Amino acid sequence: MRVSPIVFPDPEALGRKLAAEIAVEIENAARAGRPYALGCPGGRTAASTYRALADEVAARGLGLGHVVIVMMDEYVEATPLGSHGREYRAIDSGLPHSCLRFGREEIVGRLNAAAEAGRGIAPERLWGPDPADPEAYDRRIAELGGIDLFLLASGAGDGHIAFNPVGSPADSRTRVVQLGEQTRTDNLATFPTFGGLDDVPRYGVTVGIGTIRAQSKRVVMVAHGGDKGRAAGRLTLAEGYEADWPATVFADCARPRLYLDQAAVTASAALTSP
Repeated sequence: MRVSPIVFPDPEALGRKLAAEIAVEIENAARAGRPYALGCPGGRTAASTYRALADEVAARGLGLGHVVIVMMDEYVEATPLGSHGREYRAIDSGLPHSCLRFGREEIVGRLNAAAEAGRGIAPERLWGPDPADPEAYDRRIAELGGIDLFLLASGAGDGHIAFNPVGSPADSRTRVVQLGEQTRTDNLATFPTFGGLDDVPRYGVTVGIGTIRAQSKRVVMVAHGGDKGRAAGRLTLAEGYEADWPATVFADCARPRLYLDQAAVTASAALTSP
């Protein structure tokens, strides 16, 4: 299904609108006495939303004890095991480029600072996939009842979503993957603390394409900035999952929305103009 984009003047306006939607859903889940699961990417794309959501938490006096933050991925270190493959383990969560570090500091920490004392998100309600048992993540999410809202982002150069590389199967689940070179290059901008491409890990553990589609009650795909022109074009035209641009899975998800800013739309138009 092709999704008509909603265009905002800038990332801040986009973030405020999306944060207000999330705040209402958090309130409604609290009234219903059930958990609220927010699927989250790390990095730049949803940063304005996280900042604005903290403002909403403070302004509305929201309690967050029922909120679960479900991170999409994490970088992985691989240790060769001779002819028996590799052993995988998540990187140190204290490293600047750790997705779990991002979730702890930039999402949970920010939201808890805005919430009243004792009404924040408990540490055990920040989730991330385990490379030692990645399939357990899908079961854990299913047992929670799925993801109420999955915030999604597209790689600028190759359309990766989370760490799903080009060619990912439509039914793929949480798993360890080798990162594409374009994905690693894109992540140099996401985490400026990398000194160069050689510093970017070559493996990651990620929710799958099938995980996103099957476990989401609704999704919002976000793309903003002039560097996301190509992504904006592909996402606007998507009618379903296209393996050469994995982020197009959003069009196959329940209740999809596409939020762009004017810079991304302008850049997309420039790419297609004669």
